[in-house]
Parts: sequence; structure tokens; C-alpha cells
Amino acid sequence: MLLWILTNSETMDSHGDRDRSSERVGMVLVVVSAVGFGTLAVLGELAFAAGLNVPSVLALRFALATLLVWAVLVARRRRAGASERLRLRGRLLFVAVALGLVGYTGQSALFFWGLEYLTAGVTTLVLYTYPAFVLVLSALFLGEPLTQRRLVALPLVLGGVALVAGVDPVGVSSVGIAIVLGSAVVYSGYIVVSRVALADTDGLVLAGHVLPAAAVSFFAYGTTTGSLALPATPSGWFTVVGIAVLATVVPVVTFFGGIRRIGASRAGLVSTVEPIVAVVLGVLLLDEPLPPTTFVGGALVLVGVWLIHVESR
Repeated sequence: MLLWILTNSETMDSHGDRDRSSERVGMVLVVVSAVGFGTLAVLGELAFAAGLNVPSVLALRFALATLLVWAVLVARRRRAGASERLRLRGRLLFVAVALGLVGYTGQSALFFWGLEYLTAGVTTLVLYTYPAFVLVLSALFLGEPLTQRRLVALPLVLGGVALVAGVDPVGVSSVGIAIVLGSAVVYSGYIVVSRVALADTDGLVLAGHVLPAAAVSFFAYGTTTGSLALPATPSGWFTVVGIAVLATVVPVVTFFGGIRRIGASRAGLVSTVEPIVAVVLGVLLLDEPLPPTTFVGGALVLVGVWLIHVESR
């Protein structure tokens, strides 16, 4: 059933249907994606509580996600016909593997490392500064202009993080903030490089090559350091499967399905619910604090991100 839903989210709009019904479906798909990504930090905290370490969680996350994404790709190919190319070659293959070994590996490792210092809500809010870094990198390397609205958005985003980090110390570590900001910077580089690569391939096909490369990285690190371990309890396995399915495969596939219907800019706007989901789940499921300064700082981040996406329309 899950495989059928994921496959259809990618193929239903193959004939370019852009009517209102299709747009509503696109909105729903992107909301599902944002909610899925928003669960990652909370599930990460639950994985730590179950006794799992970062290399083990991420190795299993990307291994399971690889199997599911390739199952979706094969099913989609059968529906669309055998002409669709699933394997990348040459420069694209090199870029995809590099994105997995360096980009996704670095971003995920720093995110989960920062999660050991911060609450799930604060971790996700700080990571969500990445659109600001994407703007800077795009201006430096892709020649995209820094318009007046974007120049307003940048200090809003960074000022919001400063407010979260510096005014109220509840649940906040300066070391954790620095680590997750590093994750946001790495993620922005990953996005900029992916944007170039996606000009020549499908997003889900690219993900099918990025994910196994990231899995190899964490399996290699965990094996070398002797830190790799399987979950010892049913709750540990449940959490890992949740991270792989709910927080990785479902949001990746539904996001691409949503983009097909409503476009990247509108999808980016809808995705701003992601950190809100993380904060709310952290408060409800983990009893995390939500002081006024975190709320105000988070609002500034979201307003800045909103300005960035509106400018892109």
C-alpha cells in the first residue's frame, strides 16, 4: 500500500494536468513532505533515548531508505515503460556519489550531532536557516542577484537564530547552535550542487544514488570505529524504521510529486510548516520548553524564509 501511494505521487501528473484539483493534491503532498521532514529531529531524540548512536541511526536510515527509493523507482519505471533510465553515468554519477559521500553525509552527521546538544524544535529551526545560505552561495557561484527583499531576509533569518541562541538559555547550547549552523551551510552547498545536477536528471533518480553513497559513509565510519550496532529493542527498530520511512522516503517522494504540480517556489513556501511541526511535536511528545524568545526568534526565521521564497516566484 505504501509503495503504491509513493509511486502514484510521482506519476499522477505525468500529463501536465494543472487544474485546481491537481494543485490541491500538490499542496497536500508538500504538506505531507514538510510534516515528514519535521518528525526527523523528534525521532532522532527517541532513537538516542533507545540507546542508539549517530553512526548506527544514519547507516540504517540511509540503507533502508535506499531500498525503498529504488523500489519506488522500479515500480514507476514499470508504470511509465522500460525506456526510463534509472542508472546515472559519467559526470552525473560522480556528482551524485559525491553529494552522498560529502553533502548528505556531512549535513546529516552535523544535524544529529547538534541534536545531542539542543532540543528537537531548536535544532530544526536553526537548520532552517539554510535558504539564507543558499542565497549567498547562489549569488557567489550561480550569478543569482541579491535583491533588496533578499537583503532584508538575510538579517531576519540570522537575527532570529541569534535570538533563539543568545537570549534565553533554556534548551540551548552555543556549541549545538554552531554545529547545526554548520549543517545548514553544508546542506545549502548540497542544494546548490543538486540544482545544477537536476538540470540533467530526475530528482528521485538523483536521490536513488545519493542515499546509498551516504549509507556507505556511515557504515564505513561505524565499522572502522566499532560504533556500529543494531537496535536492541523493538522501540529502537520502530524509531529507525520511522526515520527511514516517515522522515526520509515519504517526504522526499511527496516533495517531488508536489513540485510537479505546484512548482518549486510554491512548494518552498508550503514547506515552511516543517520547523513548526518539529517545535510542536517536541513540545507535545518530548515536553520540550518553548520560551517566548524561541517563539519570536523562530517567527523571524520563518518570515525571512518566506521572503526568500516569495522573491523566487
